[in-house]
Amino acid sequence: MQQYDYLVIGSGIAGLTYALKVATECPDKKLAIATKSYEDESNTRYAQGGMAVVLDKVQDSYQQHIEDTLRAGDGLCDEEVVEFVVKEAPARLKELIAWGTKFDEVKQGKYDLGKEGGHTANRIVHHKDITGFEIQRALLERIHECPNIDVLTHHFAVDLITEHHLDVEVTNKSRNCFGAYVLNEETRQIETYLAKITMLASGGIGHVYRNTTNPKIATGDGIAMAYRAKAQVKHMEFVQFHPTALYELDREGQTFLISEAVRGFGAVLRDKQGDSFMEKYDERGALASRDIVSRAIDTELKRSGDEYVYLDCTHLNMEEFEKHFPTITNKCKAVGIDPAKDLIPVVPAAHYLCGGVEVDHYGQSCVGNLFVCGEASCTGLHGANRLASNSLLEAIVYAHRSFVKSMEVFDTIGDLPIPPEWSEKGTTHPKELILITHNRKEVQSIMSNYVGIIRSSERLNRAHKRLRLIHEETEELYRKTKVSPQLSELRSLVTIAYLIIEQSLKRDENRGGFYRTD
Repeated sequence: MQQYDYLVIGSGIAGLTYALKVATECPDKKLAIATKSYEDESNTRYAQGGMAVVLDKVQDSYQQHIEDTLRAGDGLCDEEVVEFVVKEAPARLKELIAWGTKFDEVKQGKYDLGKEGGHTANRIVHHKDITGFEIQRALLERIHECPNIDVLTHHFAVDLITEHHLDVEVTNKSRNCFGAYVLNEETRQIETYLAKITMLASGGIGHVYRNTTNPKIATGDGIAMAYRAKAQVKHMEFVQFHPTALYELDREGQTFLISEAVRGFGAVLRDKQGDSFMEKYDERGALASRDIVSRAIDTELKRSGDEYVYLDCTHLNMEEFEKHFPTITNKCKAVGIDPAKDLIPVVPAAHYLCGGVEVDHYGQSCVGNLFVCGEASCTGLHGANRLASNSLLEAIVYAHRSFVKSMEVFDTIGDLPIPPEWSEKGTTHPKELILITHNRKEVQSIMSNYVGIIRSSERLNRAHKRLRLIHEETEELYRKTKVSPQLSELRSLVTIAYLIIEQSLKRDENRGGFYRTD
C-alpha cells in the first residue's frame, strides 16, 4: 500500500500543471502522478494549433473571445465559466512562459497570433504546429525538478477507491474518494494508492471510434472509473469530430491531424471536382466552427460517395507555410503529398469530448476529495461544441482553480480509511486476447457506423442493442479472468459508448456537435 497526500491520474497539461502548482506551493507534501503509458504520452502531446488567449487589445477583446466561445457552444455554455476562463487566460499564459514554454514571436515580446475556425480575431499563441508537445516538454522538465513528486509510468488506474470498497453504508451525498487501485504493469500487481485528494486528469475517449486523432491511450478510463464511483457524467453526446484528419488508405486507429490553423492560414476545402463547397453551409466558409465543417464534409461525402475531400494549400506562400507548419509539411511529404503542388485528402475523425465528469467552478466533482480536470471533465465551457484552441486554455485555468480549492480543503480531510487490498494477487495477459480485441473492434464499429457525426433514433437504438451483448460478454470475462490493461480499456470503452448512446437518445434537439436526423 502506497500513501500520498495527492494522487494525480494522467500526465497531460491538466495533471502536470496541477501537480507542479501543488508541489511548489507545498514542498512538504508528497504527490504521485500515475500515467498508463510513458510520461509524455497524452492528448496534450498531439495538440497542434495552440491556445486561445486575448493579447491584442486593439484588434481583439475579452468580449469577442467570450462571444466566439458562446456561439460555438450553441447556447449550452455556462456563461460565467466562459467569462472567467477567458479573463484568466493571460495570467495562466504568463505562468507557462515562466516555466519555460516557448511560443512563436514575430519580434521580442510580441507573439505570433494565429486564427482558427470560429474565431473572429487572431488570438492563438502557438509553437509552430507542435504547441502541445512544447508545453508538455516544459512542464515535465519542471516536474522532474520537484523532489516531492513521484512520476509513475506504465501505472494503469483500474478503479477509484470509495466507501463501497469499505463495505459501509453510503449515500451519493456522502461518497468520498480515497485514492485508486493502480495496476503496475511491470510487476503485474494491482497496488493500493491512498491519497487525501485525487486529481483525475485522464484525458479523452477518442478510441471509442474507429478513427480518431487521439493516441491509443485515449479510452475514457477516467470517466468510466468516475461513473462507477457514482460521479455525475453529462453532455457525453457532444463528441467533436475534427474536420480535417489526413486520409490514408486502410488506416485505422490514430490518424494524423491537419490543424485548423491551416485553414486559418488560408487553405480552402474542395470536393473532388475542385470546387469550394463550404460557402453553401456557412458564410464563414472553411473557417466555420468544427461542428459545421465536419457535418458539411460528411454531407458532401454521403452525397458524392467519395471517401474524402481535399484541403487546398497550393495558393499559399509556401515559405511561410513550411515555417508555420513544419510537422504537417513533413508528414504530407512522407506519404507522397507536396502541399505546394498537391491537394491534401482529408476526412473528419473523432477528436474531442465536450462532456465528461460534471465539476463545479473549481474542478470539484460531486464525489468528495475527487477533482477532475482537462478533457475528462465537463466544466460548462464548451457547451455543445468546443471552440478551437480552448481546450489547453481550459485545462490550465481549471488546474489552477483546482489547486486553489484543494489547498483550502486539504486540512479539513480526516485520516484515510484503510481499504482492502485488491482481491487478486496479480494479473496476467488474458489467455484469449482475441476475445478482447474482437469486442474492442466491434464497439468501435458500432460507434462509427451508428453514433457518428449524424445520428438517428433508429441507429442509436440499434447501437444500444448490439452494445448490450458486448457489455454482458465483457463483464463475464472480467469476472472470470484477472485484470489486464486490455480488458480494463475494453470495459472503459463499453461504458463510454453506453453513456454516449444513452445521452444521445435523451437529447431531443440538435445543438452544436450533436445532430439527429429525426
